[in-house]
Amino acid sequence: MSISNRQFSTTDPLRVTMVCTGNICRSPMAEAILTSTLRGSDLEGRVVVDSAGTHDYHVGDDADARARQILVEGGYSISHRARRFDPAWFAEKDLILTMDAGHMQLLRSSAQRQATRDDHIVAFRDFDPEGPGDVPDPYYETLDAYRLVRTMVERSMPNLMDHLREMLAAGA
Repeated sequence: MSISNRQFSTTDPLRVTMVCTGNICRSPMAEAILTSTLRGSDLEGRVVVDSAGTHDYHVGDDADARARQILVEGGYSISHRARRFDPAWFAEKDLILTMDAGHMQLLRSSAQRQATRDDHIVAFRDFDPEGPGDVPDPYYETLDAYRLVRTMVERSMPNLMDHLREMLAAGA
Protein backbone atom coordinates (compact mmCIF):
# COMPACT_ATOMS: atom_id res chain seq x y z
CA MET A 1 0.00 0.00 0.00
CA SER A 2 1.20 3.45 -0.77
CA ILE A 3 1.39 6.34 1.60
CA SER A 4 0.07 9.68 0.40
CA ASN A 5 2.56 12.14 -1.05
CA ARG A 6 0.83 15.02 0.69
CA GLN A 7 2.74 16.61 3.54
CA PHE A 8 0.75 16.95 6.75
CA SER A 9 0.98 19.49 9.51
CA THR A 10 -0.21 19.12 13.07
CA THR A 11 -3.31 21.13 12.16
CA ASP A 12 -4.02 19.34 8.90
CA PRO A 13 -6.23 16.24 9.22
CA LEU A 14 -5.84 13.17 7.06
CA ARG A 15 -8.80 12.92 4.65
CA VAL A 16 -10.24 9.46 4.00
CA THR A 17 -13.14 8.63 1.66
CA MET A 18 -14.95 5.29 1.49
CA VAL A 19 -16.40 4.47 -1.94
CA CYS A 20 -19.05 1.98 -3.09
CA THR A 21 -21.62 2.03 -5.89
CA GLY A 22 -24.57 4.10 -4.67
CA ASN A 23 -23.24 5.29 -1.29
CA ILE A 24 -26.11 3.80 0.69
CA CYS A 25 -24.75 0.46 1.99
CA ARG A 26 -21.07 -0.46 2.18
CA SER A 27 -19.33 2.91 2.12
CA PRO A 28 -21.58 4.62 4.69
CA MET A 29 -21.23 1.55 6.93
CA ALA A 30 -17.44 1.76 6.65
CA GLU A 31 -17.57 5.52 7.25
CA ALA A 32 -19.68 5.10 10.41
CA ILE A 33 -17.49 2.31 11.78
CA LEU A 34 -14.21 4.14 11.14
CA THR A 35 -15.65 7.35 12.60
CA SER A 36 -16.66 5.43 15.72
CA THR A 37 -13.28 3.70 15.92
CA LEU A 38 -11.49 7.05 15.74
CA ARG A 39 -13.45 8.42 18.72
CA GLY A 40 -11.30 8.29 21.82
CA SER A 41 -8.26 7.02 19.90
CA ASP A 42 -4.95 8.78 19.38
CA LEU A 43 -6.20 9.63 15.88
CA GLU A 44 -9.33 11.47 16.99
CA GLY A 45 -9.37 14.88 15.32
CA ARG A 46 -6.48 13.89 13.06
CA VAL A 47 -8.55 11.95 10.51
CA VAL A 48 -11.68 13.12 8.69
CA VAL A 49 -13.86 10.39 7.15
CA ASP A 50 -16.59 10.61 4.53
CA SER A 51 -18.04 8.43 1.80
CA ALA A 52 -19.34 8.59 -1.75
CA GLY A 53 -20.62 6.43 -4.59
CA THR A 54 -19.29 5.82 -8.07
CA HIS A 55 -22.81 6.34 -9.44
CA ASP A 56 -25.57 8.86 -8.79
CA TYR A 57 -28.39 6.34 -8.22
CA HIS A 58 -29.17 7.47 -4.67
CA VAL A 59 -27.77 11.01 -4.37
CA GLY A 60 -29.45 12.75 -1.44
CA ASP A 61 -30.86 9.54 0.05
CA ASP A 62 -30.23 8.31 3.57
CA ALA A 63 -28.25 5.11 4.05
CA ASP A 64 -30.23 1.96 3.27
CA ALA A 65 -32.56 1.04 6.16
CA ARG A 66 -30.91 -2.37 6.47
CA ALA A 67 -27.46 -0.81 6.70
CA ARG A 68 -28.72 1.54 9.42
CA GLN A 69 -30.32 -1.38 11.28
CA ILE A 70 -27.13 -3.44 11.23
CA LEU A 71 -25.07 -0.45 12.34
CA VAL A 72 -27.42 0.18 15.27
CA GLU A 73 -27.19 -3.53 16.18
CA GLY A 74 -23.42 -3.07 16.34
CA GLY A 75 -23.68 0.04 18.51
CA TYR A 76 -22.88 2.55 15.76
CA SER A 77 -24.71 5.72 14.80
CA ILE A 78 -25.00 7.21 11.34
CA SER A 79 -26.08 10.50 9.84
CA HIS A 80 -25.82 10.24 6.08
CA ARG A 81 -26.83 11.65 2.70
CA ALA A 82 -25.62 9.77 -0.36
CA ARG A 83 -23.45 11.58 -2.86
CA ARG A 84 -21.43 10.78 -5.94
CA PHE A 85 -17.64 10.89 -5.95
CA ASP A 86 -16.41 14.11 -7.55
CA PRO A 87 -13.17 13.72 -9.57
CA ALA A 88 -11.99 17.07 -8.13
CA TRP A 89 -11.60 15.19 -4.83
CA PHE A 90 -8.60 13.22 -6.10
CA ALA A 91 -6.39 16.18 -5.18
CA GLU A 92 -8.10 16.71 -1.82
CA LYS A 93 -8.25 13.15 -0.47
CA ASP A 94 -5.32 11.38 1.13
CA LEU A 95 -6.77 7.87 1.06
CA ILE A 96 -9.66 6.61 -1.06
CA LEU A 97 -10.86 3.15 -0.03
CA THR A 98 -12.87 1.19 -2.60
CA MET A 99 -15.26 -1.58 -1.64
CA ASP A 100 -14.70 -3.71 -4.75
CA ALA A 101 -12.57 -4.11 -7.85
CA GLY A 102 -15.16 -2.36 -10.04
CA HIS A 103 -14.95 0.78 -7.91
CA MET A 104 -11.17 0.61 -8.04
CA GLN A 105 -11.20 0.36 -11.83
CA LEU A 106 -13.68 3.23 -12.25
CA LEU A 107 -11.77 5.56 -9.93
CA ARG A 108 -8.36 4.75 -11.37
CA SER A 109 -9.69 5.35 -14.90
CA SER A 110 -11.20 8.63 -13.77
CA ALA A 111 -7.94 9.68 -12.12
CA GLN A 112 -6.05 8.93 -15.34
CA ARG A 113 -8.54 11.01 -17.35
CA GLN A 114 -8.06 13.82 -14.83
CA ALA A 115 -4.28 13.43 -15.19
CA THR A 116 -3.97 13.11 -11.44
CA ARG A 117 -2.36 10.54 -9.19
CA ASP A 118 -4.12 7.31 -8.31
CA ASP A 119 -1.68 5.83 -5.79
CA HIS A 120 -3.97 6.77 -2.91
CA ILE A 121 -6.86 4.64 -4.24
CA VAL A 122 -6.72 1.40 -2.24
CA ALA A 123 -8.99 -1.62 -1.88
CA PHE A 124 -10.64 -1.58 1.55
CA ARG A 125 -10.06 -5.29 2.08
CA ASP A 126 -6.31 -4.79 1.73
CA PHE A 127 -6.65 -4.07 5.47
CA ASP A 128 -8.66 -7.23 6.19
CA PRO A 129 -6.59 -9.80 8.12
CA GLU A 130 -8.57 -12.54 6.34
CA GLY A 131 -7.23 -11.36 3.02
CA PRO A 132 -7.90 -9.08 0.09
CA GLY A 133 -10.93 -9.17 -2.17
CA ASP A 134 -14.23 -7.39 -2.50
CA VAL A 135 -16.58 -6.27 0.21
CA PRO A 136 -19.71 -7.93 -1.23
CA ASP A 137 -22.66 -5.72 -2.13
CA PRO A 138 -25.48 -6.61 0.29
CA TYR A 139 -28.16 -4.53 -1.48
CA TYR A 140 -30.04 -7.44 -3.07
CA GLU A 141 -29.36 -9.78 -0.16
CA THR A 142 -30.60 -10.49 3.37
CA LEU A 143 -29.71 -8.82 6.65
CA ASP A 144 -27.00 -11.44 7.09
CA ALA A 145 -25.19 -9.95 4.08
CA TYR A 146 -25.19 -6.57 5.84
CA ARG A 147 -23.89 -8.24 8.99
CA LEU A 148 -21.08 -9.77 6.92
CA VAL A 149 -20.16 -6.31 5.61
CA ARG A 150 -20.11 -4.95 9.17
CA THR A 151 -17.93 -7.88 10.30
CA MET A 152 -15.45 -7.36 7.43
CA VAL A 153 -15.22 -3.66 8.15
CA GLU A 154 -14.83 -4.15 11.90
CA ARG A 155 -12.06 -6.74 11.60
CA SER A 156 -10.20 -4.43 9.17
CA MET A 157 -10.15 -1.50 11.61
CA PRO A 158 -6.95 -2.34 13.53
CA ASN A 159 -4.90 -2.62 10.31
CA LEU A 160 -6.53 0.49 8.83
CA MET A 161 -5.85 2.46 12.02
CA ASP A 162 -2.20 1.35 11.91
CA HIS A 163 -1.98 2.47 8.28
CA LEU A 164 -3.46 5.88 9.12
CA ARG A 165 -0.85 6.26 11.88
CA GLU A 166 1.89 5.38 9.37
CA MET A 167 0.54 7.93 6.91
CA LEU A 168 0.52 10.65 9.55
CA ALA A 169 4.00 9.69 10.78
CA ALA A 170 5.40 9.72 7.23
CA GLY A 171 4.01 13.19 6.63
CA ALA A 172 5.15 14.66 9.95
